[in-house]
Amino acid sequence: MKDINVISISGGKDSTALWLHAIERDTPNLKVVFADVGNEHPETYKYVDYLEKELGPITRVRADFSKQIERKREYVNTRWREEGISETIIQNALEILKPTGIPYLDLCMWKGRFPASQSQFCTKELKVIPIFDQIYMSIFDAGDKVISWQGIRAQESRRRAKMSEIEETPEGYTIYRPLLNWDVYDVFKQHDKFGIEPNPLYKLGMGRVGCMPCINSRKEELFEIQRRFPEEVERIIEWERIVSMASKRGSATFFTSDDRGHGMEEIVEWSKTALGGKQYDLLKLTEELPACSSMYGLCE
Repeated sequence: MKDINVISISGGKDSTALWLHAIERDTPNLKVVFADVGNEHPETYKYVDYLEKELGPITRVRADFSKQIERKREYVNTRWREEGISETIIQNALEILKPTGIPYLDLCMWKGRFPASQSQFCTKELKVIPIFDQIYMSIFDAGDKVISWQGIRAQESRRRAKMSEIEETPEGYTIYRPLLNWDVYDVFKQHDKFGIEPNPLYKLGMGRVGCMPCINSRKEELFEIQRRFPEEVERIIEWERIVSMASKRGSATFFTSDDRGHGMEEIVEWSKTALGGKQYDLLKLTEELPACSSMYGLCE
């Protein structure tokens, strides 16, 4: 029985530093995986290709929700009518419930909603399950053991600060978190040590670069996205329309509706406001678009 060390990369700073750390330690039986969720920026796909060219092969996996969507069509056609859902909503759902091949969008059509901070099913459905099914299972079938490396840092949140470096799972694999006590500067130092450029989105105002946007994106990131990548905003607005049609409520928003607004268009307008969210921040809105902007000091 061999230990197979599996690293899941996202194109972000932490998973890249994790891979470099494994290389630095001459880790044997290393397998690197990229779960394509279909909500990444084109620059992230290019960056994953760059990492593969510089560091070694990457296995790409994708979730497929075709069967779930087909089952939902059957459910809509029968149970929704029994529940008294309006015929208009039923017909809208049946019209739109066809797999697109975009994992994130198909997941949300199946669920009839987008993930939220209190119901963050995206990571499990788009990364954990497909990696387990498409990567871990074949390793188990070969009689080997999976060591799942995670680039989690305690500095990121209170919940992560409580995590242990090594954890055994009920599914039979071991989780290893060697970067737990690293800070963000250690992460970028690791890039420098190996001469690996960080994802270019970190120099374009992004704090996180997996999904574009992430449901946990901060106000500053949303402002940068809307002024640098308006096409990504338009894509999410279209996804809201599609998922709304697949929803029993006839409505679905990428970000939770609250005092920031309802729907991507209103959230984008909120990102342009000053503290308090009531008035536009004229300083921000009149600022010339900087060629480089980094919350991590990468432009200095």
